[in-house]
Amino acid sequence: MFENLGWWEIIVLALIGLFVFGPDRLPKVIGEAGRMLRTLRQMARGASAELRDELGTDFEIEDLHPKRFVRKHLLSEEDEAALRKPLKDAMRDFEELTHVDEVTEAYRDEGPSKNGKAKSSSPESRAARYDSDAT
Repeated sequence: MFENLGWWEIIVLALIGLFVFGPDRLPKVIGEAGRMLRTLRQMARGASAELRDELGTDFEIEDLHPKRFVRKHLLSEEDEAALRKPLKDAMRDFEELTHVDEVTEAYRDEGPSKNGKAKSSSPESRAARYDSDAT
């Protein structure tokens, strides 16, 4: 029940409860909180069991997510692969273009000028990449 709480957190919570509720009411409050948690868990189990009864035994709550529902019930594996292939091709083309952009930028920065002399890397000779007034 307390998987996410360490011993120090449990001790601090017990001390806060002791100060807020007092030593005489603290056991009653802890018992009521335990009963409330037990009731909530039973309600959740009952709701999921009712869903399983109505939707079938192979039903899982995670299947209610729209993406997973479409993937599981409407698309076959071939359809899903056919949908993913153009996206993979586009991403590969985009990666190639970023590589070409890096190469041309490096050539632009270090390449010789028209008269054979090395270009100066002054800010005036390069185009501005980001214009804060334009955005």
